[in-house]
Amino acid sequence: MQVERADAARNRQTILDAADELFALADAPASVSMDDIARVAGVGKGTLFRRFGDRTNLIRQVYAARISPLRAQIESGPPPLGPATPPLERITAIIDAIARVKFENVHLMAALEGGTAGASGSLFNSPDYNDVHLLLSDLINLHKKTTHARWTAHVLLGCVRADLLRHLAEVEGMTHRQIRSQLQEFVRSTVSSCN
Repeated sequence: MQVERADAARNRQTILDAADELFALADAPASVSMDDIARVAGVGKGTLFRRFGDRTNLIRQVYAARISPLRAQIESGPPPLGPATPPLERITAIIDAIARVKFENVHLMAALEGGTAGASGSLFNSPDYNDVHLLLSDLINLHKKTTHARWTAHVLLGCVRADLLRHLAEVEGMTHRQIRSQLQEFVRSTVSSCN
């Protein structure tokens, strides 16, 4: 494995910070271009594309840095997110944690979730989505063996789309606490009623 040079690591972090800042400030995340990011980061557009490939990959890497602590808790942390937690309690905790992260990172999520279904940049093709979908499917089957585990996992993840959470908070006037409470109730009810 090749070790990243210190100047390359600094350059990479500068780009990630610039992208994060621009998405946070943008009214419409789709309006943030690679040109904008390169300009704010003080690098050439070619450098940006060599380092990250495309806009979607850049956004995924910014988001990956944000969710790294949550992934660690889910993979090896203590209850309620960690592996020692009973399946239904763990599923509920994971969906709640995802909702919290999305509320805290709504600008990034709006940019990331805007991909077209079936496209290579689609949310449904991202490693993060696939990993959590697989985990939820397995946990649903551990709680209650069902032929609908994969479908149910997609439905649960659909409930924590950033655009839906944002709509509930900004248009329907629900508090984050109310949304999370209703999500927890929905998760428990949905998983328990699988057949």
